[in-house]
Amino acid sequence: MSKPLRGVTAAQTHSAILDLIRSGGVVSRVELADLSGLTEASISRIVRQMLTDGLVAEIGTGDRTGGKRRTLLQLNAGSRHAAGVALDFARVTYVVTDLGGTVVARADGEGIGMAAPGDVVPRLAAELDDLVSSAGVDRASLMGVGVAAAGRQDSAHRVLRSNPNASDWELFDIEDALSSATGLPVVVENDSTCAAIGEYWVGRIPASADFATVYLATGFGLGLVTGGDVYRGASSNVGEIGHLVLDIDGPPCWCGSRGCLEVLAAPRRIVALAIERGLAGELGLHGEEGTVREDSDRVARAAAAGHAEALPVIEESARHLARALVSVTNLLDLGRIILAGPGFAAAGEIYLRQAREDLQRLSFVRAVHPTTVSLSASSDVSAALGAATLVLHSRLTPHQTSSRLALAR
Repeated sequence: MSKPLRGVTAAQTHSAILDLIRSGGVVSRVELADLSGLTEASISRIVRQMLTDGLVAEIGTGDRTGGKRRTLLQLNAGSRHAAGVALDFARVTYVVTDLGGTVVARADGEGIGMAAPGDVVPRLAAELDDLVSSAGVDRASLMGVGVAAAGRQDSAHRVLRSNPNASDWELFDIEDALSSATGLPVVVENDSTCAAIGEYWVGRIPASADFATVYLATGFGLGLVTGGDVYRGASSNVGEIGHLVLDIDGPPCWCGSRGCLEVLAAPRRIVALAIERGLAGELGLHGEEGTVREDSDRVARAAAAGHAEALPVIEESARHLARALVSVTNLLDLGRIILAGPGFAAAGEIYLRQAREDLQRLSFVRAVHPTTVSLSASSDVSAALGAATLVLHSRLTPHQTSSRLALAR
């Protein structure tokens, strides 16, 4: 921890110590005292309460260092669970995770498509209940449901606004509707924000480390974590990197601007370019609205396999993203970027290579510090996983989150 915890409330101290255990993986009481600036007596008292609550477990002793062996602690992973749901036009992904963020169950369902919310929400609740039951998870241990969704967020009214792929969901209160259907607390966040908090929680990244996650599904988004929480801005709409303008005279974007990253490099552009180059028949591309993700994945898989004509299509997308990342890094002084989401699952190495090359060559701060870029280890479920860990983060470490679940405790 960057500074001692003395002076904060008891609840905040408890929350911060639990987060140190999360990020440390396996730690001793002595190490917690060193990291937090608290006395060993205070740490022992806090840990005793966590043991009583079942949040942490003693797992043995460490090596002898001159005195008696130190008792080691880690999160009691099976004591709490959370559910995550990622909404998408073509597919809905469900996960259930344990306290450490490990996925213990996963299912994929039919996408929301053009269906009305009133028809979709009961299905989400039923499929989620089936997943929890089939996983053998005690419903009493389930802390809540996180929902990852694309589109502009209206945090004041807990709704989506202006998602071009789901216009019927405009101003629909997903939180209340799904909470009523499941009987569980529900929180909704942008999918890129969820992906970022998932990397933070599962990757055991300490609260002192700031980083960004770029999420690619149907479009691009960016989640920014600073001080152990996602930075949300005035209305929870930080990180719309897909609408960063790269060409002021470029093709029009649905947002009203021209030459946005999304129209130059997102899956719709990938599919359109592949079809223009005569790859529809060979790769089995349908070119329909409902098959954008599937078609884009086919192009990406071909490119990853070295297909001579598919590879330049993905490389063009990667070049646009890399230049966008240079601009974002110059603006935010980023030291770490993680590429996450299903859009990177097949050809992530191509995007990774281009991003690293451009940042090493063009970043304004390249002579001061490197900007590391890596691929998420859970790209195909990163939004759903992040939505679940958002629940854990909000409920268990509320000292550093502005989520409504934390505020409602």
